[in-house]
Amino acid sequence: MAEASAPVGVMDSGVGGLSVLAEIHRLLPRESLLYVADCGHVPYGEKSPDYIRQRCRLIAAFFREQGAKAMVLACNTATVAAVADLRERYPDWPLVGMEPAVKPAAAATRSGVVGVLATTGTLQSAKFAALLDRFASDVRVITQPCPGLVECIEAGDLESPLLRRLLQGYVEPLLHAGCDTLILGCTHYPFLRRLLADMVPKDVAIIDTGSAVARQLQRLLGKHNLLAHASPCTTRFWSSADPDNLKKILPLLWNKSDDVQRFQL
Repeated sequence: MAEASAPVGVMDSGVGGLSVLAEIHRLLPRESLLYVADCGHVPYGEKSPDYIRQRCRLIAAFFREQGAKAMVLACNTATVAAVADLRERYPDWPLVGMEPAVKPAAAATRSGVVGVLATTGTLQSAKFAALLDRFASDVRVITQPCPGLVECIEAGDLESPLLRRLLQGYVEPLLHAGCDTLILGCTHYPFLRRLLADMVPKDVAIIDTGSAVARQLQRLLGKHNLLAHASPCTTRFWSSADPDNLKKILPLLWNKSDDVQRFQL
């Protein structure tokens, strides 16, 4: 039985999950956090479901070895491919996944047209199709795969002319189609909010799910009596690529420097 002072494991294919990590830290500042960036295998969006499942199994096993009391898959593609598999393997371990914010976007739209920016893997998944069937039957949803964005963000590029051109090319067709609500369907994309805000009218809503994931984690930890109360919290980082690359980007995406260890199993 895990103790309330045990850490929470958070993983992503790369640095995108830092946007979710920040929401968790904001809502649950007493929780110790472990973050694995699987940068040696990014992007997940172009990998097969079997490949992604194997990576998630390795990372879950690592978190278990570290004594993690819960795990967050801070990656839409990883959630689609692996969360059901992990829940079957660890039925008593609190697991939180991601899903594109179709429900709140469908509720927020005034024009009845919602745009989704996401990876190819997320958009092609049966889970995403089920979300559309369940929550978006009364709205028109236009999906836009965004190859290249993850790679730019992984390199710490949040505002170059190349990135701006890429993003503009993905957003313009959605705006021309009448979208007044944009779903950020990848955990990397919240880091582009400032750039997006310059490209879209002020009345276009931009929605992601980081805060909802933090609230779900809070609910699950509370249900299992695992919320930390007085423990001194720490945050530790691992990368399956060169740790120095993640260490360099942390001040930009995590707003402070931290040591990064090499993730190897």
